[in-house]
Formats: sequence, structure tokens, C-alpha cells
Amino acid sequence: MKSTELNVTLTIGEAAARFGLATHVLRHWESMGLLSPRRNGDRRRYGEEDLYRIALVVRGKQAGLSLEDIAELHQARGGAARKQILRQQRTALLKRIAEAQAALELIDHGLGCPHEDLLECTKFRHSVAELVDLTVPGS
Repeated sequence: MKSTELNVTLTIGEAAARFGLATHVLRHWESMGLLSPRRNGDRRRYGEEDLYRIALVVRGKQAGLSLEDIAELHQARGGAARKQILRQQRTALLKRIAEAQAALELIDHGLGCPHEDLLECTKFRHSVAELVDLTVPGS
């Protein structure tokens, strides 16, 4: 039997535990329209598609997307709209990656830097120069 043919139904606790989440997180995501589990009386039942939606939200958050961004992506109608959202998110993610890489390089340099005070280090000063704007306003 293929995995797409499985008839998986989990309780909210079981679904949350699979992803290391608290049950209130899944309820919140449901309130935002990100999830729509089936109901059996007042109990939520999560199927395979729900698990993929949870995984999409988890991965999206790991990529730095807000829940609002993920909801926008989820609600996008058509490939062109979805791709535009993903392009914007990709650009933002690449910027965060570059910033994290620069921070890692600075930390690595700091670990081996011979200066007692990092502010005395020319390499440090050069690596953060774009953050220091020494122009006088109005000049």
C-alpha cells in the first residue's frame, strides 16, 4: 500500500507530538485557517493531508516565514501568485543567510583575533563598517 493510500487519523495530541508541538499551537494554526482537521463530535481528527499542512507550517517557520506569510502562501490562488510570494520569501531568506554568514565569520575571527579589545581590530572594524554611518546628517 502506498503512503498516499494510508488512512491516518490522529488526535490533536498525537499530531502535535509527531512534530514536537503543544496542542494549543495546532489550535492556533486552525484558528488562522492554516489547518482544517475533521471533527468527530468535539474531537479533532488529523489525516495525512493535515500532517503535510503541519509540516508545511513547521518548515515555513524554520525558513523564517511568519504565520501570516504562510497563510498568504496557503491562500494563494494559482501558480503565478504562489511563485511571486515564494520569490519574495526567497529574497528575504537569502538576505538573512548572508547576514548569518557574516556574523559567523565575525565570530570565527573573534575567536582567533590577537587583539584584547575587538574594537581595536582593523578586520573587525572593516567587517562592520557598513553598519557605522559616519556621515553627518544634512551635510
